Amino acid sequence: MLPIERPQKIICIGLNYKDHAEEQGVPLPERPLLFAKWPNTLIGPGEPIRLPPVSHEVDYEAELGVVIGERVKGVSRENALEAVRGYLCANDVSGRDVQFSDKQWVRGKSFDTFCPIGPELVPASDVPDPQALGIRAILNGEVMQDSSTANMVFGVAEIIAFVSQAITLEPGDLILTGTPAGVGIFRDPKVLLQPGDEVTIEIDGLGRLTNPVQASD
Repeated sequence: MLPIERPQKIICIGLNYKDHAEEQGVPLPERPLLFAKWPNTLIGPGEPIRLPPVSHEVDYEAELGVVIGERVKGVSRENALEAVRGYLCANDVSGRDVQFSDKQWVRGKSFDTFCPIGPELVPASDVPDPQALGIRAILNGEVMQDSSTANMVFGVAEIIAFVSQAITLEPGDLILTGTPAGVGIFRDPKVLLQPGDEVTIEIDGLGRLTNPVQASD
């Protein structure tokens, strides 16, 4: 069951952890790099991530999810966090072969079930500093990503301010703030999701989001 109502928009930030850019050998972005996932991707805790038949390189990505609580347009960085309703764990599941062959990210990121969120929405008032949270991805009991939101290139306030310059944010909109190093596609050998796997995203103070992996029907 989803911990929030299905949002109008899911806005994602690419290459937003220094260590994730380093593992790819690419420079840090000069400004937040935006892409979208669609609401059909959303599933809650315990619901299965389904591997689509057209993608054979499906990857996990631990991310901090930010849920907007009020309508904002052109908000300043200093006031941006006032617009946050709460935070949750998110998994930006990615069909890497589709993502890379398309040379843009939306289709490879937007297969059904490719955005688990949860386990619950933690109010913003319970998270005094969103840039001081440990974040981990655990695959079948093995820690694959282990970092901190302090390593973001652009923090939550800066992201909200940047996005709202161009896109009006509405209550319920979801922002995924990027993933740290340790994703499966850049490991040697690659570690990609298989039927029977179990993926957990864990963020300090926000709980643990666990989803099984299944082949599509």
